[in-house]
Amino acid sequence: MPLLVGTSGWQYKDWRGDFYPSDVPQRLWLEEYAGHFATVENNNAFYRLPTPETFADWHDRTPEGFLMAVKASRYLTHIKRLRDPEEPVHRLLRHAAGLGDRLGPVLLQLPPTLRADAALLDAALACFPPGVRVAVEPRHASWWTDEVRGVLEHRRAALCWADHDSRPVTPLWRTADWGYVRFHAGRARPWPRYGRQALATWAHRVADTWPDRARVYAYFNNDPGGAAVHDAAAFARAAGRLGRTVSRTPSPRG
Repeated sequence: MPLLVGTSGWQYKDWRGDFYPSDVPQRLWLEEYAGHFATVENNNAFYRLPTPETFADWHDRTPEGFLMAVKASRYLTHIKRLRDPEEPVHRLLRHAAGLGDRLGPVLLQLPPTLRADAALLDAALACFPPGVRVAVEPRHASWWTDEVRGVLEHRRAALCWADHDSRPVTPLWRTADWGYVRFHAGRARPWPRYGRQALATWAHRVADTWPDRARVYAYFNNDPGGAAVHDAAAFARAAGRLGRTVSRTPSPRG
């Protein structure tokens, strides 16, 4: 599917009884999730890199065509701050290889205190083989330069479009023939939900930037209260109304 919509993570206890049926044990939540969504962003890998066996287990528990984006370890982005990237990148890819054909993009979320260094970013991106898609989410305003944009374009890495409080907090650059969007928190009630208009606006941004054949990943990181599940489904419907081909999402309830 060209537009893949999912959530950032799936193991949230407050989703029980809303998204996850009360009688489904937590050990089967990934299977339950994959029955409703075709993609997920694994942000737990940021805190502790799973073993190759764990990645392989996730492969075996998800259906054909399912894709898991992987947030790179904080060791690379926050501790090493992109310095000496070869070993952390190779270790990440060696572990994530267990996903096989379930492996989606790798997300590099940079710390908000890391100022722009185009050469450092270029060296880190050069460690990834051509077949691995990499999205970069800088969080310091110094990164918004033509030089940084040029590095992303040269390496065919996607600038992660990030939203906070229902507005973009990154430039809306298209730096690759594919895209990556993250939704952190909306302004609707109950918090941190997104309103219908905000989601429709984002759907138009995606549709106006990429043709329907282009692969775009969209993940909702506003997990409290199951907001991510509801907003992901609503965003998918908004994109569908624009004629976009969208991956499966839960049907609206009630």
